[in-house]
This record gives sequence, structure tokens and C-alpha cells, in this order.
Amino acid sequence: MPTLDETTTDEDLRTYEFCVLYPSNLSQKEEKDLLAEVEKTIEEHGGKQVSKDLWGKRGLAYRIKGNDEGNFVVYHYALDPKGLKEIDVALRITPNLLRHIIVKPPKGYKIVKYSEGYETWLKEREGEGERKEKEKEEQLAKRVAEKAKRQVKRVAAKKDEEATVKKPKADKKQISEQLEKLISDDDLDI
Repeated sequence: MPTLDETTTDEDLRTYEFCVLYPSNLSQKEEKDLLAEVEKTIEEHGGKQVSKDLWGKRGLAYRIKGNDEGNFVVYHYALDPKGLKEIDVALRITPNLLRHIIVKPPKGYKIVKYSEGYETWLKEREGEGERKEKEKEEQLAKRVAEKAKRQVKRVAAKKDEEATVKKPKADKKQISEQLEKLISDDDLDI
């Protein structure tokens, strides 16, 4: 088992990401013991824990050893690459551990905890939701204003139409008098 000794320097250490998946139906004691065993296994091979991020219970895309759900934990450890193979073998035979993966992040990788990223995402989503709601309200107000304008135009057009169609009604007596006047006019040559 390679361990850190006087010849191993901080320059030899690299940061690795370990993601472990275990059944969600474990008791708290079993869960605590399992995580302690995983951490102990990595630290026995010279790993120094940089961060630990509990993702919690997640649904699985397919059943793994009869489990539809599992708990995820992501660790970041600084360790000498020589110990990776032994850690991988030890994690494979760890009881109650459904899956694990070891990843070497690229240089300049910034470790962000899932919970922090999730909170940021929620804030962005909330802001986006408010923005979409505001846009909907503006569109609705615009449609209502356009409908009101069309209604006003219809009413005005109807009034104009009624005004042109309405002519003062002449009563029979007036019409008779005018006809008599025309007929009795001697200058009129018909």
C-alpha cells in the first residue's frame, strides 16, 4: 500500500473525484459505517479529503442489485496516483456499495458543492419564472388594450353609419304642401 512518506511531495498529489452510490434503504448507522469505511479506505492509501458533497437520494435510470433509488456522495481527495488501483479494488469489494467511479478533474477545475449549485439554479429559475410571468402579464395587457381600441373603433363607426343613414323624417302634411307648391307653380314647364 503506497502511503505518503518523506519522498512524496505536494506536487505529486493530484485531486481526484470519487462518486459512490449506495442503497437508499440503509439505516442511518449502516450508512454512517459505509461512508466511514469508504473514507478510511481512501485515507489509508494517502488521500487527504478536500471536500465531501452529499447529494442525497436519487432515482436510478435502471435497477442496480434490485434498487430503484440510491444515495450519492461525491468526495474530492488529494492523493498520489500510485494508490488509485488499490483504492478501486478495495471499493469494488466494499459491501453495500452499489457503484463507484473515480475521475481526474481537468486542471483549473473548481469544486462546487451540489447544494450551492442547486440553490443558485433555484434563484435563476425563480428569476426566470418571474420574468416569464411579467412577459405574460404585459402581453395580456397589450391584447386587452388592442381589443378596447377595436371596440371603440366599432362603436364610432356604428355611430357614423347611424348618423348618415338618419335623415329627418318629413311628415305627410309637409310633403303634400311641397307637392302642391310645385304643381301650382306656373313657371314650371313640364
